[in-house]
Amino acid sequence: MYTALVVLLIIVCISLIAVVLLQSGKSAGLSGAISGGAEQLFGKQKARGMDLVLHRITVILAVAFFLIMILLTYVS
Repeated sequence: MYTALVVLLIIVCISLIAVVLLQSGKSAGLSGAISGGAEQLFGKQKARGMDLVLHRITVILAVAFFLIMILLTYVS
């Protein structure tokens, strides 16, 4: 059980790194964080297409990462 969870955790980690690196940049540095960040925070710019898919996959993999880590602490 422990070995299977560790292998699954490694797969999720590598997948999470790959999906985050595939996402396009949302702002242009510090100026984008100050001016453009608020627009995305309140939903004025909706993600579409591949950006939306990558965002959802990132959320799913992040939740899976935390759940596997919690399971590993209880198993060990």
